[in-house]
Amino acid sequence: MALGRRGLKSPKPKRVFSVLLTVSRYGRGMKNRTRIALSASLSALVLAALPAVPAQAQPAPFTVTETGRGYSTLQQAVSAIGNGTGTIAIAPGTYRECAVQEGGAIAYMATTPGSVIFDGVTCEGKAAFVLRGRSAEVSGITFRRMAVPDYNGSGIRLEQGDLTVAQSWFADSQQGILSGDDPAGRVVIDKSTFSGLGTCEGPGGCAHSVYFGVYGHVRITRSRFERGVGGHYVKARAIRVDIAASSFDDSAGRGTNYMIDLPNGSTGQITNNWFVQGQDKENYSAFIAVGAENHENSADGLTVAGNDARFAPNVRRSSAFVADWTGDRIEIIDNELGEGLKRYEKR
Repeated sequence: MALGRRGLKSPKPKRVFSVLLTVSRYGRGMKNRTRIALSASLSALVLAALPAVPAQAQPAPFTVTETGRGYSTLQQAVSAIGNGTGTIAIAPGTYRECAVQEGGAIAYMATTPGSVIFDGVTCEGKAAFVLRGRSAEVSGITFRRMAVPDYNGSGIRLEQGDLTVAQSWFADSQQGILSGDDPAGRVVIDKSTFSGLGTCEGPGGCAHSVYFGVYGHVRITRSRFERGVGGHYVKARAIRVDIAASSFDDSAGRGTNYMIDLPNGSTGQITNNWFVQGQDKENYSAFIAVGAENHENSADGLTVAGNDARFAPNVRRSSAFVADWTGDRIEIIDNELGEGLKRYEKR
């Protein structure tokens, strides 16, 4: 193509280069204005002669790691896994979309924890993630501003199967996590934060920071519950509940109820947590309530130990640390209780 010695015409870039040499050789005799105009014209000519470089395609925000295939929506990635097992890596960003998991075992992982936000969009009038597969894992994801007409808008709606949540944040929604019933199922929450959740505005009763139906086991560790705006911080009808090394900061709460409500009764452990009850309460009569609605589950062996509980500064009232409607054998030991708190109250 560049065979100039045999008389073939040189390509455009070489011709432009010759013109530039000529200007360089004779430019000293030109007036400045003429040289500037000619220089601008030649710059445009050089740019036009260069080959176009195609723009690089942006990577897909949702990638199934097992196949390496990317998808433009979360639902497409979920549907690609189907009834199988897979992990969806989610790129940093704010997403106004949602997904329904009909089956399988799927892990939803932020590639950079804390950089993935699902904002204000729900599926089926329920939640950002509607889960009814075998299991789901959620890690490093923020869910915020979820609201639906029945006042149960949630970051996650768990309808069946196991769920593990880690390093995630649920904020400023009607509810953080809401589940159905699965007596064989297990829920684990670790290192997560629940802020500005709950409401008692709906006709069907209150929504809560988290509300679990009749599950086999609910375990919450190293998590934070704060500034609730209605309902309870944790409500669980599970057969066994373990809550440990977590904090319940109600000092900025508005119209809240119990810190922990086990309305059917439950066994397990509530240990090494920190509780502060604020001023603005709908119900301040107890921090932890056991069997307030019915006695479907035995509370025998429930252990409440090593906790620190008190009222916020300038709050002066009386309340029960543990209020019990079951009459079962509950062990309450080694708790540090602030002024005005009764250790136990039978109701």
